[in-house]
Amino acid sequence: MRTSTRSLPVVGVLGLATFLGGCAGSGDAEPGPSGSAGGPLAVVASTDAWGDVAATVGGDAVEVTSLVSGPSQDPHSYEASARDQLAVADAAVVIANGGGYDDFVGALVSASGTDAAVLDAVEISGRSAPEGGELNEHVWYDMPTVAAVADQVAEALAEADPGAADVFADNAEALGARLAEIEAAEASVADAAGGRRIVVTEPVPLYMTQACGLTDATPEALSAAVEAGTGVPATVLADTQALLAGGDVAALVDNEQTSGPETEALLEAAGAGGVTVVPVTETLPAGEDFVTWMTDNVRAIEDAVTS
Repeated sequence: MRTSTRSLPVVGVLGLATFLGGCAGSGDAEPGPSGSAGGPLAVVASTDAWGDVAATVGGDAVEVTSLVSGPSQDPHSYEASARDQLAVADAAVVIANGGGYDDFVGALVSASGTDAAVLDAVEISGRSAPEGGELNEHVWYDMPTVAAVADQVAEALAEADPGAADVFADNAEALGARLAEIEAAEASVADAAGGRRIVVTEPVPLYMTQACGLTDATPEALSAAVEAGTGVPATVLADTQALLAGGDVAALVDNEQTSGPETEALLEAAGAGGVTVVPVTETLPAGEDFVTWMTDNVRAIEDAVTS
């Protein structure tokens, strides 16, 4: 993970406290975190991936603020604002991805003194770093984790609004059924193309490609360097280019929200080798919801590895 760019220094966020303290108490008619003035429950999510999950579970009973939203916004370089801190202070539920991906959320929560229920998707997933390796924190590409987070969101919202508990539970169950369809599609890809090799520019989609039965042939040193934002060793880049140019892999899965000379070189090599490029993103594409987004990703992977 790119800890050098993802994490917002806590002291910077805490420095907002004086400003926010001056805002507290104004606008007494505005609903608090429980929608006490008749308004919806306020939910804050670190990214719109989790924000859309919350909106699906909460329906009309919630108002969701996603701090990082849209494919033009790079989560790696996000910096929190005073407006973000106000949103967290007023929230009934806060959803962080966790795993070092969005440490700015913890800083905002600490500085705001919010009473919100704080959910950490990585913690909910139960996933941990492999022995001798690093945790892949992109757990929203893991459908069982998303279903588990949705259930936790429903429970947290029910605590804040017990009268709507059945609605939240039903919405989470319905979302879980749609996520199960995506899992079935992944299993279908595994049946048709299990074992085929792919290269990824970053480990963003690996939970999905693993569920599709695909083998990650990316040199570990390349993934680590690209993810950390450091230079890829020339020999490693050359080896990966040769792998792609030789057509020895089924697809190059590219995180199109981050780019650089190394990724451009890999895309060019894939073109030379006739290797299909499958673009993925870390946040929702414009106009799509979470389920549509992930369904489209599975279909694109299937088209690439079964053609």
